[in-house]
Amino acid sequence: MALRIIPRIDHWHPVVHPPTLSPGGLHLWKIPTGGRGGSLGQLWSLLSRQESERAGKLKLDHHRERYVRAHAGLRMILSGYLGAAPEMIGFCYGEAGKSRLAGPCSGLEFNLTTSGDLALVALARGVPIGVDCEQVGDRGDVVAIARRMFSSEQASRIAAADEEERLRRFHIAWTALEAEVKRDGRGLLGRDESAARSVLSVRHCVPASGFIAAVVCERLPPVEDWVTLSLGVD
Repeated sequence: MALRIIPRIDHWHPVVHPPTLSPGGLHLWKIPTGGRGGSLGQLWSLLSRQESERAGKLKLDHHRERYVRAHAGLRMILSGYLGAAPEMIGFCYGEAGKSRLAGPCSGLEFNLTTSGDLALVALARGVPIGVDCEQVGDRGDVVAIARRMFSSEQASRIAAADEEERLRRFHIAWTALEAEVKRDGRGLLGRDESAARSVLSVRHCVPASGFIAAVVCERLPPVEDWVTLSLGVD
Protein backbone atom coordinates (compact mmCIF):
# COMPACT_ATOMS: atom_id res chain seq x y z
CA MET A 1 0.00 0.00 0.00
CA ALA A 2 2.51 2.58 -1.16
CA LEU A 3 1.84 6.27 -0.63
CA ARG A 4 -0.09 7.51 -3.63
CA ILE A 5 -2.39 10.29 -4.69
CA ILE A 6 -6.03 9.26 -4.91
CA PRO A 7 -7.81 11.15 -7.71
CA ARG A 8 -10.49 13.58 -6.59
CA ILE A 9 -13.75 13.81 -8.53
CA ASP A 10 -14.59 17.50 -8.87
CA HIS A 11 -17.12 17.37 -11.68
CA TRP A 12 -20.50 15.76 -11.11
CA HIS A 13 -22.88 16.36 -13.99
CA PRO A 14 -26.56 16.79 -13.10
CA VAL A 15 -28.74 15.03 -15.66
CA VAL A 16 -32.39 14.11 -16.13
CA HIS A 17 -31.73 11.11 -18.36
CA PRO A 18 -28.49 9.12 -18.00
CA PRO A 19 -26.18 8.64 -20.99
CA THR A 20 -25.72 5.20 -22.53
CA LEU A 21 -23.84 2.75 -20.32
CA SER A 22 -21.74 0.49 -22.52
CA PRO A 23 -20.02 -2.78 -21.50
CA GLY A 24 -16.66 -1.97 -19.91
CA GLY A 25 -17.80 1.49 -18.82
CA LEU A 26 -18.59 2.81 -15.35
CA HIS A 27 -21.21 5.30 -14.23
CA LEU A 28 -20.84 6.70 -10.72
CA TRP A 29 -23.71 8.74 -9.24
CA LYS A 30 -23.67 11.01 -6.21
CA ILE A 31 -26.82 11.41 -4.09
CA PRO A 32 -26.98 14.11 -1.39
CA THR A 33 -28.69 12.54 1.62
CA GLY A 34 -28.49 15.38 4.15
CA GLY A 35 -30.66 18.48 4.49
CA ARG A 36 -29.86 19.56 0.93
CA GLY A 37 -31.37 16.40 -0.52
CA GLY A 38 -34.82 15.97 -1.99
CA SER A 39 -38.18 16.48 -0.26
CA LEU A 40 -38.82 13.56 2.06
CA GLY A 41 -42.58 13.54 1.47
CA GLN A 42 -42.19 12.95 -2.25
CA LEU A 43 -39.30 10.52 -1.90
CA TRP A 44 -40.97 8.33 0.71
CA SER A 45 -43.74 7.47 -1.76
CA LEU A 46 -41.16 5.90 -4.10
CA LEU A 47 -40.08 3.26 -1.58
CA SER A 48 -41.33 -0.30 -1.39
CA ARG A 49 -43.21 -1.48 1.67
CA GLN A 50 -40.10 -3.28 2.89
CA GLU A 51 -37.97 -0.15 2.50
CA SER A 52 -40.61 2.01 4.20
CA GLU A 53 -40.80 -0.37 7.14
CA ARG A 54 -37.02 -0.39 7.49
CA ALA A 55 -36.89 3.40 7.36
CA GLY A 56 -39.64 3.63 9.95
CA LYS A 57 -37.64 1.52 12.41
CA LEU A 58 -34.70 3.94 12.38
CA LYS A 59 -34.89 5.88 15.64
CA LEU A 60 -32.80 8.93 14.75
CA ASP A 61 -34.37 11.43 12.35
CA HIS A 62 -31.17 12.08 10.39
CA HIS A 63 -30.57 8.35 9.89
CA ARG A 64 -34.12 7.95 8.60
CA GLU A 65 -33.79 10.94 6.26
CA ARG A 66 -30.49 9.67 4.85
CA TYR A 67 -31.96 6.21 4.25
CA VAL A 68 -35.03 7.56 2.44
CA ARG A 69 -33.01 9.91 0.24
CA ALA A 70 -30.45 7.23 -0.63
CA HIS A 71 -32.92 4.47 -1.50
CA ALA A 72 -35.42 6.70 -3.28
CA GLY A 73 -32.47 8.24 -5.13
CA LEU A 74 -31.30 4.80 -6.20
CA ARG A 75 -34.75 4.09 -7.61
CA MET A 76 -34.80 7.39 -9.50
CA ILE A 77 -31.37 6.64 -10.99
CA LEU A 78 -32.29 3.11 -12.06
CA SER A 79 -35.54 4.31 -13.62
CA GLY A 80 -33.55 6.31 -16.15
CA TYR A 81 -31.73 3.18 -17.34
CA LEU A 82 -34.71 0.85 -17.21
CA GLY A 83 -37.46 3.12 -18.53
CA ALA A 84 -39.66 2.20 -15.54
CA ALA A 85 -41.27 4.31 -12.83
CA PRO A 86 -39.05 4.43 -9.72
CA GLU A 87 -41.71 2.98 -7.46
CA MET A 88 -42.30 0.04 -9.83
CA ILE A 89 -38.72 -1.24 -9.78
CA GLY A 90 -38.42 -4.58 -7.99
CA PHE A 91 -35.43 -5.95 -6.11
CA CYS A 92 -34.36 -9.35 -4.86
CA TYR A 93 -31.86 -9.81 -2.04
CA GLY A 94 -28.99 -12.20 -1.42
CA GLU A 95 -28.17 -13.87 1.88
CA ALA A 96 -25.83 -11.04 2.89
CA GLY A 97 -28.39 -8.42 1.86
CA LYS A 98 -27.07 -7.37 -1.54
CA SER A 99 -29.89 -6.04 -3.70
CA ARG A 100 -30.28 -6.97 -7.36
CA LEU A 101 -32.84 -6.08 -9.96
CA ALA A 102 -35.69 -8.54 -10.14
CA GLY A 103 -36.72 -9.74 -13.60
CA PRO A 104 -35.14 -8.84 -16.95
CA CYS A 105 -32.69 -5.96 -16.62
CA SER A 106 -30.50 -6.03 -19.75
CA GLY A 107 -27.45 -6.96 -17.69
CA LEU A 108 -27.54 -3.79 -15.59
CA GLU A 109 -25.54 -4.19 -12.38
CA PHE A 110 -25.46 -1.68 -9.53
CA ASN A 111 -24.33 -1.15 -5.97
CA LEU A 112 -25.19 1.50 -3.38
CA THR A 113 -23.05 2.85 -0.54
CA THR A 114 -23.81 5.48 2.07
CA SER A 115 -21.62 7.40 4.51
CA GLY A 116 -22.64 10.51 6.39
CA ASP A 117 -24.61 12.84 4.12
CA LEU A 118 -23.28 11.18 0.95
CA ALA A 119 -24.46 8.20 -1.05
CA LEU A 120 -22.87 6.77 -4.20
CA VAL A 121 -24.28 4.39 -6.78
CA ALA A 122 -21.93 2.53 -9.15
CA LEU A 123 -23.36 0.96 -12.31
CA ALA A 124 -21.85 -1.42 -14.85
CA ARG A 125 -23.18 -3.53 -17.71
CA GLY A 126 -22.92 -7.30 -17.57
CA VAL A 127 -20.48 -7.66 -14.64
CA PRO A 128 -21.09 -7.49 -10.86
CA ILE A 129 -19.82 -4.32 -9.23
CA GLY A 130 -19.16 -3.18 -5.68
CA VAL A 131 -18.67 0.29 -4.22
CA ASP A 132 -17.88 1.53 -0.74
CA CYS A 133 -17.47 5.08 0.54
CA GLU A 134 -16.26 6.05 3.99
CA GLN A 135 -15.94 9.38 5.74
CA VAL A 136 -12.36 9.49 7.02
CA GLY A 137 -12.31 9.78 10.80
CA ASP A 138 -11.29 8.15 14.04
CA ARG A 139 -11.97 4.40 14.05
CA GLY A 140 -10.32 3.55 17.35
CA ASP A 141 -7.43 1.11 17.20
CA VAL A 142 -7.10 0.80 13.42
CA VAL A 143 -3.93 -1.27 13.74
CA ALA A 144 -5.80 -3.94 15.70
CA ILE A 145 -8.63 -3.88 13.15
CA ALA A 146 -6.12 -4.10 10.30
CA ARG A 147 -4.39 -7.10 11.82
CA ARG A 148 -7.74 -8.85 12.12
CA MET A 149 -9.18 -7.96 8.72
CA PHE A 150 -6.31 -7.37 6.27
CA SER A 151 -3.27 -9.26 5.07
CA SER A 152 -0.18 -9.21 7.30
CA GLU A 153 1.59 -7.02 4.74
CA GLN A 154 -1.23 -4.46 4.67
CA ALA A 155 -1.47 -4.43 8.47
CA SER A 156 2.30 -3.91 8.82
CA ARG A 157 2.28 -0.94 6.45
CA ILE A 158 -0.64 0.63 8.28
CA ALA A 159 1.10 0.15 11.63
CA ALA A 160 4.36 1.67 10.32
CA ALA A 161 2.77 4.93 9.16
CA ASP A 162 2.41 8.11 11.20
CA GLU A 163 -1.02 8.87 12.69
CA GLU A 164 -2.48 10.85 9.77
CA GLU A 165 -1.15 8.56 7.06
CA ARG A 166 -2.15 5.50 9.10
CA LEU A 167 -5.78 6.60 9.05
CA ARG A 168 -5.61 7.27 5.31
CA ARG A 169 -4.04 3.88 4.55
CA PHE A 170 -6.59 2.15 6.74
CA HIS A 171 -9.52 3.71 4.86
CA ILE A 172 -7.97 2.82 1.50
CA ALA A 173 -7.73 -0.82 2.56
CA TRP A 174 -11.13 -0.85 4.28
CA THR A 175 -13.07 0.60 1.35
CA ALA A 176 -11.40 -1.88 -1.01
CA LEU A 177 -12.39 -4.77 1.25
CA GLU A 178 -15.97 -3.57 1.66
CA ALA A 179 -16.38 -2.95 -2.07
CA GLU A 180 -15.03 -6.42 -2.81
CA VAL A 181 -17.50 -8.22 -0.56
CA LYS A 182 -20.37 -6.00 -1.68
CA ARG A 183 -19.59 -6.89 -5.29
CA ASP A 184 -20.22 -10.60 -4.86
CA GLY A 185 -22.76 -10.27 -2.05
CA ARG A 186 -21.15 -12.92 0.17
CA GLY A 187 -20.27 -10.63 3.07
CA LEU A 188 -17.02 -10.34 4.99
CA LEU A 189 -17.08 -13.90 6.28
CA GLY A 190 -17.66 -15.41 2.84
CA ARG A 191 -14.97 -13.62 0.87
CA ASP A 192 -12.29 -15.52 -1.03
CA GLU A 193 -9.14 -13.38 -0.72
CA SER A 194 -6.93 -15.32 -3.13
CA ALA A 195 -9.60 -15.42 -5.84
CA ALA A 196 -10.38 -11.73 -5.42
CA ARG A 197 -6.76 -10.67 -5.73
CA SER A 198 -6.34 -12.61 -8.96
CA VAL A 199 -9.34 -11.38 -10.95
CA LEU A 200 -10.61 -8.09 -9.56
CA SER A 201 -9.75 -4.50 -10.41
CA VAL A 202 -9.85 -1.97 -7.57
CA ARG A 203 -9.80 1.79 -8.03
CA HIS A 204 -10.09 4.55 -5.43
CA CYS A 205 -11.32 8.12 -5.64
CA VAL A 206 -12.16 11.07 -3.42
CA PRO A 207 -15.85 11.80 -4.16
CA ALA A 208 -16.02 14.73 -1.71
CA SER A 209 -13.73 16.38 0.80
CA GLY A 210 -13.10 14.08 3.74
CA PHE A 211 -14.26 10.88 1.99
CA ILE A 212 -12.52 7.95 0.30
CA ALA A 213 -14.36 5.56 -2.02
CA ALA A 214 -13.42 2.32 -3.74
CA VAL A 215 -14.99 0.58 -6.72
CA VAL A 216 -14.34 -3.11 -7.44
CA CYS A 217 -15.15 -4.95 -10.66
CA GLU A 218 -13.62 -7.53 -12.97
CA ARG A 219 -12.55 -4.70 -15.23
CA LEU A 220 -12.58 -0.98 -14.59
CA PRO A 221 -11.60 2.02 -16.72
CA PRO A 222 -9.29 4.64 -15.17
CA VAL A 223 -11.05 7.06 -12.82
CA GLU A 224 -10.67 9.89 -15.33
CA ASP A 225 -12.79 7.87 -17.79
CA TRP A 226 -15.66 7.32 -15.36
CA VAL A 227 -18.95 9.06 -16.12
CA THR A 228 -19.75 10.96 -12.90
CA LEU A 229 -23.32 12.13 -12.47
CA SER A 230 -25.32 13.81 -9.73
CA LEU A 231 -28.89 13.45 -8.59
CA GLY A 232 -30.44 16.66 -7.33
CA VAL A 233 -28.74 19.99 -6.74
CA ASP A 234 -25.64 20.31 -4.57
